[in-house]
Amino acid sequence: MITNIKNKFLFTLLFIIAIVSCRTEDDLSIDPPDDANIQANSPLANLMSRVAMNDGSQDNVIDNASNLSVLLPVTVTVNGTVININSEDNYEDILDNFDESNDDDDNVIISYPITVVLSDYSTVLVNSDSQLDALTNNINDEDIECIDFEYPITIAVFNENTETAQTITITNDNQLYDFIEDLNEFTAITINFPITTILANGNEQTINSVTELENVIIGAIGTCDEDDDNDFNDCNANTYTSAYFEDSILACGEWTIDKLKRNNNNLVNLYEEYSFVFNVDGTVLVTENANSFNGTWSAAGPEGAVLVTIDIPGLPDFNDTWNLCKINLQPVEKQIELKIGTDRLRFGSYCSANTDADLEDILEDGIWIVASYTDDGEDETSDYNGYEINFNNGGNVFATNGNIINNGTWSVFANEGKLNLDFDSQIPFQEFNDNNWNVLSVSSTEVVIKDGNGGNGGTEILTLQKF
Repeated sequence: MITNIKNKFLFTLLFIIAIVSCRTEDDLSIDPPDDANIQANSPLANLMSRVAMNDGSQDNVIDNASNLSVLLPVTVTVNGTVININSEDNYEDILDNFDESNDDDDNVIISYPITVVLSDYSTVLVNSDSQLDALTNNINDEDIECIDFEYPITIAVFNENTETAQTITITNDNQLYDFIEDLNEFTAITINFPITTILANGNEQTINSVTELENVIIGAIGTCDEDDDNDFNDCNANTYTSAYFEDSILACGEWTIDKLKRNNNNLVNLYEEYSFVFNVDGTVLVTENANSFNGTWSAAGPEGAVLVTIDIPGLPDFNDTWNLCKINLQPVEKQIELKIGTDRLRFGSYCSANTDADLEDILEDGIWIVASYTDDGEDETSDYNGYEINFNNGGNVFATNGNIINNGTWSVFANEGKLNLDFDSQIPFQEFNDNNWNVLSVSSTEVVIKDGNGGNGGTEILTLQKF
């Protein structure tokens, strides 16, 4: 009975102190909700700890481990090329090296010693592949990646031993993880709600109690691809649809194998003479000299998560359900890349090897309209309704709707897959200003271009059609 009275007194004292301190702390709530207390070793504490853990999946291209990350800078050798990794942006340099050749092993050799950061943010000095493998195999990957906290988070705490109360401000995952680990040092811990969580789809959710917080975290588990399968994060950012894949694979009558790796074995040399023809009825014909193989193909799944199923009896190295990762329809060589973990299958085709003159002749031949224009997923096609676009052979372009004329310049570098446009500040065509449009596809009646650095850092896709 005495213990219960004492605990009630301590909680009351804590809230009084919190209320008083809130009058001078803008971040805190004056009247914290009743359902705001978190206990050491409770299910909620464990869930919060797992959300705040260090996520090691972003550098799997280096360490093949999602339960730890390599502290930068670090130096690696990829297919004989030395690459200095000074920031996360340099991970893409490794992927670019992978794509430079079709018959290399894509091995990443780490220059030791390195320092790795474990899921609890502790660091370990590693001197060899065997030491790295031991850490990878002996530490579980328990982090929850489909939800994040928005910081700062403020928490009122009372320490019975020192009889002190204070407000702690948490500003990042590392601080939150350490705080959860030390919860048993405090007699009472009160989260100052509301707090905000961010789901994998970018939606924010306001949380007002510990019960709500626990339910939201549990509900978020498994709702996203945590990228823990060592596919190096290059399959997760695409926005391809199954229809776009179908159009792309059918755009060329013949495909060959650019890259094929299964179970870390490079198999591309085995299939250098093989030709693949994908048909609109879902059949595929593979020929190799006098040999032929008949099979089927299909694509299904939501935007950005399309699965491609290939089944060709007699060719088991291709038969599987693959993740669609990349589609490159630039005029020189078209490529379609599929992956399963570290297994890779890339088709290539030279079905439309346009020269600079080809693309110039196509654009100069007639009047064009904006059939489609999206900027970071937002459809802005209607801004260009009624406009006709003329590309002149002197490098000038003008767009008019009968009343307004937008004058600009243009040039193409089709062998590099590039189209340059510049309308200066003339609305609405200033949206097209860029010297780095990638040419995705070209025909006598349609040109599709894409810019990966569109408005607000998004992606622009522009489709021009012959009028």
